Formats: sequence, structure tokens, C-alpha cells
Amino acid sequence: MKETVESLLEKRSLLYRRLEEIGNFRRGIISVNYRKCGKKNCACARKGHAGHGPQYLWNTTIKGKSFAKHVRLGPELQKYKEETENYQIFLKICEEVVETNEKICNAEPAGAIEDGSELAELKKKLQRHFMKRLQKKLSR
Repeated sequence: MKETVESLLEKRSLLYRRLEEIGNFRRGIISVNYRKCGKKNCACARKGHAGHGPQYLWNTTIKGKSFAKHVRLGPELQKYKEETENYQIFLKICEEVVETNEKICNAEPAGAIEDGSELAELKKKLQRHFMKRLQKKLSR
């Protein structure tokens, strides 16, 4: 069944409303770690022992730089858990918005130009635009 432009616009509006309802979010994941302290007489040095823990660590990468923060068990861990889950919801909705917008763009016809001189001017303008981009790319 082919979707109409009106139904796609309504779907996009619904997605925007869902974005507003998400609340606070943050990038990253929460990992659970067990670590060995390195002392020979400690229980964690025994074979088969997982190590000290669990320790909860929030990890993310922003602009190529990694960040990590120890998160305490309790309300702080719950807050970080909800915020990272909200971020996953945010990403999913954003992907749906992009897909819906692409469908809208494909469904809407391009404008028609009947005047020959106006069409020729538009072609020249577009050629200049893309030639500038090509020249920038080649000059790198």
C-alpha cells in the first residue's frame, strides 16, 4: 500500500511529538566490571575468582575522545541507565524521522518551470554550485 503525502506528514508530526516526550538522555553504555587488585594474598588472586566488584562504569566516545565515569550503585546508576536507554530511543526515532522525510521527498513532485530562459538560468546556477564543490574537493 502506497502512503500518501498527508499520511507521511502526519507520521512525521507524531515522531516529532515522540521526540519531545523522551526526556533527558546521554550517549554511552554502562558496563559491569570485576577487577583484580594485584595483591598475592587477596581472594581475587585465586584461580577462578572474578575479582573485586561489580563496579559500574559509564563509557562514551565524543568527537573521537573516550570518556569513562565510575557510577555508584543506587539512584545514580538508575539515572544513568534511564538516560542511556532514552538515547537509544532517541536514535531509533531519529532514524524513523529520516526515513519518513525521504519518503515525503520522493512523493512530492519537483517544481515545473515552463519559461525556457528561467530553466537555462537555473541550470547555469546549479552547474556553478556543483563545480565549486568539485574545485574545493580537487584543491585538497
